[in-house]
Amino acid sequence: MRVALDPQPDSPIPSLAAQYSPEIIKAADGFAMSPYRFSKLPLRMFEACRIATAVINGCVVCKNWRSERDLRAIGLDAGVLEQDEHPDEAMYQAVLNGDLSALSDRERIAVRYSQRMGQDPQGLASDEAFWAELKQHLSDAEIVELTYATAAWMAMGRVAHVLGVDMACSIGGPLTEAA
Repeated sequence: MRVALDPQPDSPIPSLAAQYSPEIIKAADGFAMSPYRFSKLPLRMFEACRIATAVINGCVVCKNWRSERDLRAIGLDAGVLEQDEHPDEAMYQAVLNGDLSALSDRERIAVRYSQRMGQDPQGLASDEAFWAELKQHLSDAEIVELTYATAAWMAMGRVAHVLGVDMACSIGGPLTEAA
């Protein structure tokens, strides 16, 4: 941890809100959980985009997180988990290693969108050819939803990694580099 955090043995995801800026942190936590609670995107696409964002962020627990397994562990058993097209571990490992070849064209363009949003937002905003390709595969509603989900993953994954919270989590599999 890069900031002091009192032990929270009963919490799989330690919260800084008990010690620091509770109003801001609780609002951020609500934003972070919204994609999981309300997303209508297929779970496989959602997870491919989330895991690609985790790689960019460097968040260890985010790379080890599997929504089907870990959301239930924190009491969420609806939302995105109710969507079709569930991922398997091979998909996670491929995306963690930068291999998008097993994804459908629709999934691949969605992942590329999330990656560009995290790495090159200015280039993404002005790349009309990319936008034309994206709109061939995703509706405007899906693009907006994916944009906000990616923003939540970027924000909270970066917070967790920069402050070292990702190494204090006991959820999401082994606390080792996933890729």
